[in-house]
Amino acid sequence: MGRLRAITVTALSGLQFLQPVAEPLAPSAAATLYEAERAAISRGAVESNHAGFTGTGSWTTWRTVTAGAATTDWSKAVVESTMARYSPATLGGWSYPRGLYLWGQYLVYRRTKDPRHLRYIKDWADRFVDSSGGIGQSFGNLDSMQSGNVLLALYRETGQDRYRIAAARIRNRLSTYPRTSDGGWWHATGTSREGQLWGDGVYMADPFLARYGAWVTADAFTTTEPARQIEVYWSHLRRTSGTAAGLLYHAYDEPGGPTASWVKPSLGHTNGISWCRAMGWFGMATVDILDLLPADHPRRGALVGILRELVPAYARWQDPATGRWFQVVTEPSNPSNWTETSCSAMYTYTIDKSVERGYVDASYQANADRGYQGVLAKVSLGADGRTRITDISEGTNASDSLSYYFGRARPVDDFHGLGAFLIMNEQLNP
Repeated sequence: MGRLRAITVTALSGLQFLQPVAEPLAPSAAATLYEAERAAISRGAVESNHAGFTGTGSWTTWRTVTAGAATTDWSKAVVESTMARYSPATLGGWSYPRGLYLWGQYLVYRRTKDPRHLRYIKDWADRFVDSSGGIGQSFGNLDSMQSGNVLLALYRETGQDRYRIAAARIRNRLSTYPRTSDGGWWHATGTSREGQLWGDGVYMADPFLARYGAWVTADAFTTTEPARQIEVYWSHLRRTSGTAAGLLYHAYDEPGGPTASWVKPSLGHTNGISWCRAMGWFGMATVDILDLLPADHPRRGALVGILRELVPAYARWQDPATGRWFQVVTEPSNPSNWTETSCSAMYTYTIDKSVERGYVDASYQANADRGYQGVLAKVSLGADGRTRITDISEGTNASDSLSYYFGRARPVDDFHGLGAFLIMNEQLNP
């Protein structure tokens, strides 16, 4: 964490020296600044390929940067803008996009310790959790469980038992939740989702269960099941051939029950399409669970092995022009396709953390850095002084139609993108 993102220049004894700083430059900056000036060099090789300028080191490593604009803490800016737009009462109901966003806000709070940020999260959660820990949710699908991370965060910060009791409802529901024949949790209960595994689902429940074990009560279930789910989903969704090897299809439907309209039996009973955010959920879940597993956990090696296929696959399909990834990752040349911001933030987070933890080679840091700049290019300040994040896909069902994915709406400041941005930005620029 805290990798170098920019440079600034200070004056010392009449010369200019480059100093690294951790803050990002704002997307728009005021002036062009050269990295060297006419000066006497006492030690080192000198190159002067620019007339009137000299400097040490290889000319090919010199670069032009912009400076002059004030740096912006984009995490705080997004949180403040969202809190200004919505009160806890109007933010929205119990849902995974809100839970994702509030988890991102919690990560910002952990850095800034601004009590307003935590109070906002608490006030939202208190709409759903009563004084005895009751919560009016049936938890009949994995999506409904993701906001349980907010309950765990509040229990961790306040010690109030009602948040633990409410979170235990989710943990206990998972004990009896329906599964495929090899143990994968269905994306949702009911005949419309029977036997289906979606790449989205691993993020909705698995990190929550691992955190419950780490922060509340550890047992064989909380210690074993999150990693097991990652492996089961990977076995069904993973692409194994060609340049797309290591990517995942969006969804799988187990044979033997009701058959979804999107099933392609020739492609392993998947939908046959690699939708970008499904793979982003999967990557984030994998690295987050590894953070929570004991060092000697028997499944650690399997999860690291998954990342060693997934991260190189991400890297192969990164758009060289923008640093982002396409809505349908494997269709970059289709004129209807477009680079999607939330998945680009998720991939960037997964790659950066995988490099930081030593799961993959350090050379992939370049992909994370390009991804980071690509996502920042979609962040701006509006005329009202509040942040805007664009090109975020709305929520998406499984389909076998490329046009369905290409045609998804792109609401500005959609909570999928706000949450993914905060998670990424707190990882790359703490």
